[in-house]
Amino acid sequence: MKQSLQLKIGQQLTMTPQLQQAIRLLQLSTLDLQQEIQEALDSNPMLEVNEEESTAADSGNKNSDSSDTHLKEASQTGDSAHEIEETPAIPDSDAPEWQENIPEDLPVDTQWDDIYQSAPTGTGLAAPDENDSQFENRHQTDESLQSHLMWQLNLTPMSDRDKAIAMTIIDAVEPSGLLGSTIEELQTGLHEDLEDFEEDELMAVLHRIQQFDPIGVAAQDLSDCLTIQLNQLANDTPFLEQAKLIVAKHLDLLGSRDYKTLMRRTRLKEAGLAQAVQLIQGLTPHPGEQIYSGETEYVVPDVFVSKQDDRWVVNLNPDIAPKIRINNDYAALVKRADSSSDNTFLRDNLQEARWFLKSLQSRNETLLKVASCIVEKQQGFLDHGAEAMKPLVLHDIADAVGMHESTISRVTTQKYMHTPQGILELKYFFSSHVSTDSGGECSSTAIRAIIKKLVAAENPKKPLSDSKITALLEEQGIKVARRTIAKYRESLNIPASNERKRLV
Repeated sequence: MKQSLQLKIGQQLTMTPQLQQAIRLLQLSTLDLQQEIQEALDSNPMLEVNEEESTAADSGNKNSDSSDTHLKEASQTGDSAHEIEETPAIPDSDAPEWQENIPEDLPVDTQWDDIYQSAPTGTGLAAPDENDSQFENRHQTDESLQSHLMWQLNLTPMSDRDKAIAMTIIDAVEPSGLLGSTIEELQTGLHEDLEDFEEDELMAVLHRIQQFDPIGVAAQDLSDCLTIQLNQLANDTPFLEQAKLIVAKHLDLLGSRDYKTLMRRTRLKEAGLAQAVQLIQGLTPHPGEQIYSGETEYVVPDVFVSKQDDRWVVNLNPDIAPKIRINNDYAALVKRADSSSDNTFLRDNLQEARWFLKSLQSRNETLLKVASCIVEKQQGFLDHGAEAMKPLVLHDIADAVGMHESTISRVTTQKYMHTPQGILELKYFFSSHVSTDSGGECSSTAIRAIIKKLVAAENPKKPLSDSKITALLEEQGIKVARRTIAKYRESLNIPASNERKRLV
């Protein structure tokens, strides 16, 4: 096999480090962006918070509307205009020396560390104070059901033997609050650990735990759980005995909404059965879910939309990120034609700071441009609600703003808009379409809103079936298949018609 050299000409897609950073900042959520900016402030000495400009900008926004984005009605102008407060640029007159000999672009297929040595992250500069770093964690409610029960067990006077049995029971409790093991399985395990163990000991301790908060925990099944909760009610509660009878013997009939058979078995009239069912519906079938063990998720709107003088106004949230700038005093220390390590460190951080500010400005401009285009196309939704939502896909916005669909997808992911209809993710405004008899289009979001409205107004004794909803939509000129209605109904967490049936 003979070796040889060959030259080939080809094309491939490459990205500069600036573009990589801009894309990464563009797809960050508001909270992630705030963390990213704080890390940049901690690691780059060239960046600082522009507190004076932030104060002036806040006061200026209250007294004038010069930075607002106005969307005029489509019937009047049909176009939109917007302004955005740009990130402060580095003044040329303050530091003419360090402005020179700094490249605007880097070669493609390079990384930050290939050209510049980034400063260490904020976590490596100083050891955090243990009294301050865990402030948020100390105030978070992150308690599991088992720990909540163990806390009550430690406050309950019991012998060591009973506590050992109680700990075995608590370990068998599932997150829903019901027991994950049968009584026989618990007995088998306790026989191996305790001498002369008897079944009465297990049942006695189990009954005490079932009185712990939340009431009904450690129940053997759903019927047992609801019975425990009913026993906590006052004896003079109306229809209490009837409710206990239904829960103990006829829970399957109640689950299938077979009210005729239920009235015959319990010998109750419709009004009495309705009172007993209402009493049961006030109980908690899964008491363990009352103990919240997750982390709180915060939603901060990136864009505010309001109507002023019969036109929609779009503003970026001024509080989503601190206004930062380059420290001119540090930047002036950069010397021309100096290759010392200190000067190289300053020059590298200066260039990185300039690119970071430029990427932030590009992110704000892109977000405002996309949000303005969405508001322009969805003015009917803002005026009348979800039923007036128009069909919209990423390609429509991409064509309107002159960007790629992937860029629109990054902009609309985990970005939220504060509207008169609520705080909604930008992705919410995109939906597929269904053709109407008149030749127009109806969005899937509008169809979901119509379904929700029809179900809310239905007769609870005779709920609307999917076929009936399909017929009602067809009367409005919207042709949708029954299976599509079922899919939309399930996405709205609306049960089937037989499960929605109830007594008046």
